[in-house]
Amino acid sequence: MALTIRQLKYFTAVAEVGRISQAAVQLNISQSAVTTSVREIEEMLNQSLFERHAHGVELTHAGRRFLSHAYAVLAAIDAAERMPNEETAVEGRLTIAASYTVLGYFLPHHLQRFAQLHPHIHVKVHEAVRQDIEEGLVTRRYDMGLMLTSNVALTELSIETFFGSHRRLWVCSKHHLLKNPEVTLADVAKEPYVMLTVDEAAAAALKYWSQTPLQPDIRLRTSSVEAARSMVANGMGVSILSDMVYRPWSLEGRRIETINLRDEIPPMNVGLGWKQGIDFSPAMTAFRNYFKQHFLDPGSTRSGRGRP
Repeated sequence: MALTIRQLKYFTAVAEVGRISQAAVQLNISQSAVTTSVREIEEMLNQSLFERHAHGVELTHAGRRFLSHAYAVLAAIDAAERMPNEETAVEGRLTIAASYTVLGYFLPHHLQRFAQLHPHIHVKVHEAVRQDIEEGLVTRRYDMGLMLTSNVALTELSIETFFGSHRRLWVCSKHHLLKNPEVTLADVAKEPYVMLTVDEAAAAALKYWSQTPLQPDIRLRTSSVEAARSMVANGMGVSILSDMVYRPWSLEGRRIETINLRDEIPPMNVGLGWKQGIDFSPAMTAFRNYFKQHFLDPGSTRSGRGRP
């Protein structure tokens, strides 16, 4: 039996999130399909790639080695599929702006891939808050902006949303809520809460909290995703944050688990913005088409997180 691209994608998804059930959700397939693929790889290699625990899985030493090979193979396939056509090469300059969260947890990988596809387009990137991005697009200081589209206010802008990153409850390993058959905002309201504030995260959170008679018991407000991650991992509180910024480990090496809430929590929408009515340059068209093909193409095998 030969390894397949599908098996490698399923394996890397499980390795990244640490839970087969969550990997299945992100891949939009059944949990049994993911489990079968991982088992087939392990049988082929005659080695265990994961240690199974009650609340997830962890890579074994062999699993970590195999993950590096899987990444290399998938990267090579991706590069081959997206090899630029030198005869139709686009040239030009492009100035874009991105908010903190988008720039830190989503954009760098895509900038690298875009540069491979369009080596003759010079891209200049600015980090800015949403209000400054919107003003810069209207005044044409920026050609395009990558941002959290749910927050956009100015009607002079055209907005194209590429995907919605699910928000889930983050808890420390062995947290008592992991034993509950279901978890609601009422359960969360009883826990010390870590409120992320960067990119208007607090305002977005309070919107869905305000639709209930509940309030989070906020013990810390922070603009640092890593501070929020560490606080949760060390058992100092819980937080509802998006999959895009999720990583299973804190900087101290402590585990973070996620829980799907029964209540409907709006996703964090990410997309592209530009001033209405403008003529697109070839570079702008290429940039927009890259994201449309990657996220809006029905045949895309994207992931819901920063690394496709």
